[in-house]
Amino acid sequence: MFKLHPGRCANSHFFRSHLPCRRTLFGLPDLSSLSPFVNADSNPEPQKYHERKILPYNRRQLYEVVANVESYPLFVPFCTGSRILHSSRGDRTKPTTMDAELSVGFLVYQESYVSKVTCKPYEFVQADASSSSPLFKTLTTLWQFQPVPPTSPRHGGIPSNDATDEHASPSLVSLDLTYAFASPLHASISAAFFGQVSKLMVRAFEERCLAVYGPGRE
Repeated sequence: MFKLHPGRCANSHFFRSHLPCRRTLFGLPDLSSLSPFVNADSNPEPQKYHERKILPYNRRQLYEVVANVESYPLFVPFCTGSRILHSSRGDRTKPTTMDAELSVGFLVYQESYVSKVTCKPYEFVQADASSSSPLFKTLTTLWQFQPVPPTSPRHGGIPSNDATDEHASPSLVSLDLTYAFASPLHASISAAFFGQVSKLMVRAFEERCLAVYGPGRE
């Protein structure tokens, strides 16, 4: 996506923050009746979710929002902190890779885990939680950015000389989220609402783009 600075291009895994301006979950069901021992012996399969939306921004703008880990605690649901442990900078032909530590919190739980992050400007950002993560058995987040074809009704009708032009707008953003908690306790407690997280992530992402770039161009 551009020249990366420390703290950029990190994980897209999102958890609750405690600052007043940060994201929260609305309308959660009453979780008080959930027992810590529900499904304690189960070994659930990873859950998969897919979201996509056309936004009035170019691919570079969208990519830079996802890649800027320093801003995550300001808008990402459940994110309480983040830092880059190691990075290997790439370029337009070679992805940037890094290890990023995310601190997350939901309900009464506070945890940290490390993800392997791969960023290819201005196409995708993928994060895979380390196998040693205490929180997740599996966690993969993939954000992809594509230009909207000029023939689409959502396109502004302005021709582009290059269909891969990162400055052309609007763009299609897609999110693929795959996860399984390592702890049956976490899996039981989160089961009532974690399926909503992919939608919350896209909504928070859209609101962040609006805050950073303004209304954009349809």
